[in-house]
Amino acid sequence: MKILYKYFQRFLLICIFAHLHICTSAQDSSHIRISLLTCTPGEELYSTFGHSALRVTDSNSVTDNVYNYGTFDFGEKDFYLKFIQGRLKYFLSAEPFDDFQNDYMNDGRGITEQVLNFSAEEKIKIYRALLENIKPQNRFYLYDFFMDNCTTQLRDIIVKNHEPVMVLPAVMPVNYTFRDALHQYMQGSSMAWSRLGIDILLGASGDAVMEPAQQEFLPDNLMHALDSSTNTLVVASSKKLFHTEPVKKETVFFTPLVLFSCIFLLYVLLSAFKNKTAKNILQVLDSFLFFIVGVIGIILLSVWLITDYPMLKNNYNLLWAWPTHIIYAFLMHRDSKRVRVFSLFLTVFLALLLISWAFLAQRMDSALIPIILLMIFRGIAKAFVSRSGRGENSGHSEAS
Repeated sequence: MKILYKYFQRFLLICIFAHLHICTSAQDSSHIRISLLTCTPGEELYSTFGHSALRVTDSNSVTDNVYNYGTFDFGEKDFYLKFIQGRLKYFLSAEPFDDFQNDYMNDGRGITEQVLNFSAEEKIKIYRALLENIKPQNRFYLYDFFMDNCTTQLRDIIVKNHEPVMVLPAVMPVNYTFRDALHQYMQGSSMAWSRLGIDILLGASGDAVMEPAQQEFLPDNLMHALDSSTNTLVVASSKKLFHTEPVKKETVFFTPLVLFSCIFLLYVLLSAFKNKTAKNILQVLDSFLFFIVGVIGIILLSVWLITDYPMLKNNYNLLWAWPTHIIYAFLMHRDSKRVRVFSLFLTVFLALLLISWAFLAQRMDSALIPIILLMIFRGIAKAFVSRSGRGENSGHSEAS
């Protein structure tokens, strides 16, 4: 037993010395530790896709700060206009790690930390780059959600200051588009209206297949890409600083598809009644429908013309949301040849649009199909019913 105890003591000493050697080796002359923080999505739309930041711990100056490229000023003049135009400037900010962590913990959002496996010289270069970028004259940049955001800024700093240049692989399925990547975060009925809004605003460029580097505009994708680097070990260690279970989303019954289908059925039901009251209600609903669609068209066309975001241009939703519908809404009840011709043209055009729906260069949201069908249905009514109605009136006049 004494012999066994003696060997056990030796084994224990060897383990302790080995551990001390590893800890000592982990330290370097920079006394800096740099890690990527990846935060889980939040409940608000702007936080749906998560967030990234860099944590820099400096044992020399005894500081532990988080550098965040996702800061903006709500109070900036013409905030929303600049955001739509793509001219809103985000900026780099820094705050103590404890404050950053407490904010996300209070919001119920998890945080994963990846300690970067960089040399002392590389960590110093990154730290100096952050200190230089946070200066008042350097801290601002033009934000682009897909191409230049709070995550891609960090990715560029990490890649630029590492040797050899790391190869970050694709982390999403083959042929995934930007729209697919967004939809992945907007599953379920509770996100259906947000998904529809994004699908309407996002143009044909949103259906381009992403290259591996383009996938890293999403925080989770950058985190997984660093873990999977193929030519060098980028991440020394990884751990969840704060873990939360995914919040169960509330089930929403009146999704866009359900609501628009109900509206279509309401129109069909009202059309079955031939009395004056039903006819008057239909006229009001017709004007409201085409007015709203026309407003959507004006917004889409305006955004296309004023924005610098490539993803909001070349929007095929203008094929059904014509800005001219806002004029048609006030003229469609006139019993004139021009109205009937325009209504017939509109009906044929929208029918052809539905036939080619799945083959367009831009993916269209399926929730819009009941609205397109409704516009076709009311276009037919204006193209033919009013004409037959005028014929009946003429016949009565001749009989008298």
